[in-house]
Amino acid sequence: MKPPMPTVVADQLLLGGPVGLVTERDLVALSLGLGAHRVGGFSPEELALTASVTPATGPLVERVRAEILRGKDPLGDMFCSARTSSARRPQGAVYTPLLIVRQMLRSIAAQARPDRIVDPGAGSGRFIVEAGRLFSSAQLVAIELDPLAAMLSRAHIAAAGFSERAQVILADYRNARLPRIAGQTAYVGNPPYVRHHLIAPVWKRWLVEQAHERGLSASQLAGLHAYFFLATLIEARAGDVGTFITAAEWLDVNYGALIRDMLLDGLGGTKIVVVEPQAEPFPDVMTTAVITEFTVGSRPTSVQLQRVKSIRPEWVATEARTVGRERLEAESRWSHLTRPVRRGPEGYIELGEICRVHRGQVTGANKVWVEGAHSSGLPDSVLFRTVTRAKELFKAGSTLTDATALRRVIDLPEDLSNFSGAEKRAIEKFLAYARSLRVNEGYVASRRRAWWSVGLRRPAPVLATYMARRPPAFVRNVVEARHINIAHGLYPREPLSDIVLSRLAAYLSTATRLSDGRMYAGGLTKFEPREMERLLIPSPELLMNPT
Repeated sequence: MKPPMPTVVADQLLLGGPVGLVTERDLVALSLGLGAHRVGGFSPEELALTASVTPATGPLVERVRAEILRGKDPLGDMFCSARTSSARRPQGAVYTPLLIVRQMLRSIAAQARPDRIVDPGAGSGRFIVEAGRLFSSAQLVAIELDPLAAMLSRAHIAAAGFSERAQVILADYRNARLPRIAGQTAYVGNPPYVRHHLIAPVWKRWLVEQAHERGLSASQLAGLHAYFFLATLIEARAGDVGTFITAAEWLDVNYGALIRDMLLDGLGGTKIVVVEPQAEPFPDVMTTAVITEFTVGSRPTSVQLQRVKSIRPEWVATEARTVGRERLEAESRWSHLTRPVRRGPEGYIELGEICRVHRGQVTGANKVWVEGAHSSGLPDSVLFRTVTRAKELFKAGSTLTDATALRRVIDLPEDLSNFSGAEKRAIEKFLAYARSLRVNEGYVASRRRAWWSVGLRRPAPVLATYMARRPPAFVRNVVEARHINIAHGLYPREPLSDIVLSRLAAYLSTATRLSDGRMYAGGLTKFEPREMERLLIPSPELLMNPT
């Protein structure tokens, strides 16, 4: 039988000392010592964790209890030490800073006094315990899929003194069913962040079918947080309220249309607050987060949009904007609507007023469509010098003056009847090679009018990178290189002189900030074409005659 956890482990962690000393078995012992068994719903899976574990006792337990009563979450902190972020990633366990938890719950308290609080992905119980402190008579329901995290949530609840009105359910929220109550329920928390490729096919079918039953369309590329929004729509009743914090990508990506549609019909979005990466909304990852507040059963006529730049030492947010339903319905991306209207100096305009921004063409299989040994003999007329790597633009500096280092992309015309002789034979040989790799059956190629015709865009006078951990590079394209989907092309709506184009690229390269784009997990910042079109620039007159 293992002895109780050494006091030094918890002491060092509580004091911010060395990490990696505490084990999951130690956490079970500590949870038992804090009274986890007193919270209703103890599951067989949790019971199995307690086998041959002696409950922790003495000063260690009292120190952890004291930390909890002071409003901290030492159990969650120790869990994140015992189980690394990479080990937690498959279940999407990313823990929310308490400052954000409290702000989210205060916002709920400003509009409702719920009779029940439900956290669908409770983790160590941060949301449910803070809700217990704020809503003194509400029933507390924590749902968690991980047995160890569920046990920590029980211990957290017990140590905070809420055992009598709390329940922890070990279950998958998507098929958990809660009893109906007469009063109002608030759904709060941080749904797990799991990408689609880690979600089982049976659940992907569930998403599509459940959405279809409610007149909604769902993509199987959706992350797990989309499932939690839908499960809440299924479970909740009209008049219930909620607030979830998630990664912000659903505001703009195609799969996010499901969440956006639910917020406009049924889930009843009331407020969307984007938390910028520098505020560190998720300690484990550098990413943009979004807090979504909703009132179930409503069809909002407008939604408040806001951005938060900092949470320490205080909550620093922009003034909320009210955006009407018609505008939200008309937009396929919402993140840019959360930004305050930028007003530059006199004579400044948005880039989109003078240039369209287009992403480069998707080939569907670069290894085939980029020139190589497999394409020998093809006529030069179907080979185009092309920017195929973002680093080619970063390396070019202000102007792309040499195309010889660029690879050539094969772009056959839709009509191949004009080729004959050796050229025709080389093309037929190449197409046979592509068919042998089933390129013609791929998603992209099979949706072209002619699967063999990539359809490169005409050369753009200015090329721009759009996804990196640094601001975009804007490069004057004097060699008229083509570009594929690793870059954007800036196409003037009306002819612009070479001087204006060069000065435009130079201005954008120095003035564009990472905060103008959208940050993903891992710190990558992306600029969608429409976001790039909203960048403020001097007018062509100012560029031509700078003062």
